[in-house]
Amino acid sequence: MMSERPLSQLIRWLALGGALAAAHAGAQDNPPPDAPAETLQRVEITGSSIRRLASETSLPITSVRAEDFARQGLTTAQQVLNTIPMNQTSVSSSQSVGLGTGGQSQADLRGLGGQRTLVLLNGRRIASHPFNGDSVDLNVIPLSALDRVEILRDGASAVYGSDAIGGVVNFITKRQVKGGAVTVEAYQPEESGGGAERRVNLSGGFGDLATDGFNLFGVADVHRQQALAATARPFSASGVIPSRGVSQTSGTPFPANFFSDEGISGNPSFATGCLPPASIPNTTGSPTCRYDYTREVDDIPYAKQESYMGRLTFQLTPDHTLAVEALHARSTNEARVAPPPLAGIGLIMHSTSPYYPGGSAGVPAVDGLTGEDLDVSWRPLVTGRRVDYATSTSDRLVLSAEGVLYGWDYSAGLNHSISQATGAFSGGYVIDQRMIDGVGSGLLNPFGEQSPAGLAYLQNSLLIGEYLRARMRATSLDLRASRSDIYTLPAGGVGFALGAEARKEKAIYTVNRELASQASSSGYADAQDQTGQRKIYAIFSEINVPVIKGLELNAAGRYDHYDDVGHSFTPKISVRYQPVTPLLLRASWNRGFRAPTLFDLRGPQTVTNSSDPWNDPVLCPGGVPVPGANPNLTCDQQQNVRQGGNPDVRPERSKTYSAGVVFEPLKEVTLSLDYWNIELKNQINSLAEQSVFNNYPKYQSLFQYNAAGTRLDYVSLITNNLGEVKTAGIDASVLWRLPRQRWGGLSLQFDGTWVRKYDYQNEPGGEFIENVGRYADATPVFRWRHNATVNWNLGPWGASLTNRYMSGYTDQNGVDPEFTNKVKEYSTWSLSGNYTGIKNVDFTLGVRNLFDEDPPFSNQSTTFQQGYDPRYTDPLGRTYYARLTYKF
Repeated sequence: MMSERPLSQLIRWLALGGALAAAHAGAQDNPPPDAPAETLQRVEITGSSIRRLASETSLPITSVRAEDFARQGLTTAQQVLNTIPMNQTSVSSSQSVGLGTGGQSQADLRGLGGQRTLVLLNGRRIASHPFNGDSVDLNVIPLSALDRVEILRDGASAVYGSDAIGGVVNFITKRQVKGGAVTVEAYQPEESGGGAERRVNLSGGFGDLATDGFNLFGVADVHRQQALAATARPFSASGVIPSRGVSQTSGTPFPANFFSDEGISGNPSFATGCLPPASIPNTTGSPTCRYDYTREVDDIPYAKQESYMGRLTFQLTPDHTLAVEALHARSTNEARVAPPPLAGIGLIMHSTSPYYPGGSAGVPAVDGLTGEDLDVSWRPLVTGRRVDYATSTSDRLVLSAEGVLYGWDYSAGLNHSISQATGAFSGGYVIDQRMIDGVGSGLLNPFGEQSPAGLAYLQNSLLIGEYLRARMRATSLDLRASRSDIYTLPAGGVGFALGAEARKEKAIYTVNRELASQASSSGYADAQDQTGQRKIYAIFSEINVPVIKGLELNAAGRYDHYDDVGHSFTPKISVRYQPVTPLLLRASWNRGFRAPTLFDLRGPQTVTNSSDPWNDPVLCPGGVPVPGANPNLTCDQQQNVRQGGNPDVRPERSKTYSAGVVFEPLKEVTLSLDYWNIELKNQINSLAEQSVFNNYPKYQSLFQYNAAGTRLDYVSLITNNLGEVKTAGIDASVLWRLPRQRWGGLSLQFDGTWVRKYDYQNEPGGEFIENVGRYADATPVFRWRHNATVNWNLGPWGASLTNRYMSGYTDQNGVDPEFTNKVKEYSTWSLSGNYTGIKNVDFTLGVRNLFDEDPPFSNQSTTFQQGYDPRYTDPLGRTYYARLTYKF
């Protein structure tokens, strides 16, 4: 579908070459006897440019080691972030069917959206996924190359960008690797139906910076996951759950519904019960059928990720290092949904058709029909499910230098990133006009089985090919310098840092008009090509002052200039006070500024189906069609919504403050509490369809009807500036390391986030909507989330027990009041064992979701999967996994 460019080939082969070079590195696995002992070095901590010991930081940072998430059976960067309680939502490639994300995975700290979480790789930006242009696709992160993940739980980093409103996630790879390793992993759900995962990884490197003056290493990684059908799990097998008041169905079924010129609606199969289980009788009094389309939506789509990374580092002198880093990643996602709904496109059947109700082909007659034309709403099941094949690639090349010059720590880098994505029809989509012609001529039968000629006609009506190509390109040059002692005060040295960055971004969206325009069910039938570009310049500075012994004040500021939307100065102040050794107090305050992305401004506008079925407020008020209105289109039906970019969007601004305490009553115990408060203004987002359809008097200007007022063309939900968001809460952490005993060492790591409030407005000056502990418009915000892990080790043996917990909440409840639902808490356990007693072998066995906990029931209808919420829970159930690493 997507041709590989020369840059992609170069980067991939450079990375793979580094991995294969490990075959010659066996003699260098261990340092020579006279190698110097390692000393504790100052390193750059995420959120600051001044190099210092990690324990000196005044900002709340969570760090996750690579070996920890490997042994917990975490296979993607998204799963790693799901263990961080402040990461509120979880839209990922395995949970994005029907959402139009192109298989993207996102980080979402504080529930503010992926666009407000800054994702870095080794402290530098990655080009955003082009399908939405506002957040990084976590699938491009080379998980096997990571040393750790650092999460700055504080916003508006003056170092990396004032758009880091929710926080910063910094994926940090190993600096050097010696020797080689091959890792194979397998994940198998206990329950059949799909969802199994396989991974193969090859990594290696040679050269020692201290003795050889260089190191070359590379990683090649391939990960696959099978699709999991909705019908493979009882909790998602149907959108019709009478005991819960849920009936998430479509008015475009097979056999087809019709609406006559005389105002009669019906279905020839209604009298015989339609065609269960997918097609069922309408229970609202209309003699039509409804289609249970959620049965056809995969809980998990087929997905494949490949990543290749290489890094070549030269130690030019003891004080200067030069490196080149290359990354190539490719992700594919095959999303399957129900066959195409053909409704409202002018599918007219004449009385001359042999398939006219009561006609010669044997279609049952319908009382009241006198031969008038019929407007048909039909879903041709024989063409198969629609298959959307999304492919995305990310290429990144970084040239960097760092070291010490005249007593200053410096770092400079040239970063070039390209992110590309395509969407392609690979099954199920049909050409609208051929459907219109086929029904109009009497060749196609929308009410029953097709003739051989009809089947051949349908097979020749399929649309196959690429309909969308998007490309994001970013090139940046950064330079920073710092010194920990530019001036000495009685309490210690004054640290100072200064830096600058220049960045150029360009986005191109190309729609295959010839292809996309032929299928209204694609959403891109009238989308247009778009392009946008910008230049960004920034300077920033930071100073750290030891006021008195134990008390440090840190101040930073950043000035950003965007050549298309303006400029901003964002300050940040933090304080660290350690009155006694076991106690640390810290606090911070900052402002943030986030310019609209190129996608926010220039993203192509698409017209797609709403996620929920709605009554047209004008043509079917209260579920009763007005005279002449087609109830198959206007009543209890998915309506058209228009989404995409808006050139009038303005930047958003934020204000954040936090205060915390770290306490070590014993050397084995560390406790921390951090309070955070974020206020966001001019929120860049689109209105939720639930808000708009549930309040037509307020939003009627967004409803666009045809000139005659007889059809709703679409509801405008394009990107805009909404109101404010106010959220606050507490992060809690406990680390308890028991003294080593004869039975081994034991440690407990506990991290939790309690959200005190999350209130938002849908327009400036509007009422605030409470979101904590309740499903508001499109998502819930969990009051409490935690992740707790107990680790044990004795010699070559190790074990890990992990609990992940999310509190319950009041459901969406777009159902009859007697079925009001409270979603239960969701708690899963994982257990793993590890053995390293065989030379060069590391073996792990484990089980995820140890007690086979099903996702709690939810009556949400925002996603196409029903019966549960796929954004926060795992439909696989108990899953066994094995991981074997051989080092050479």
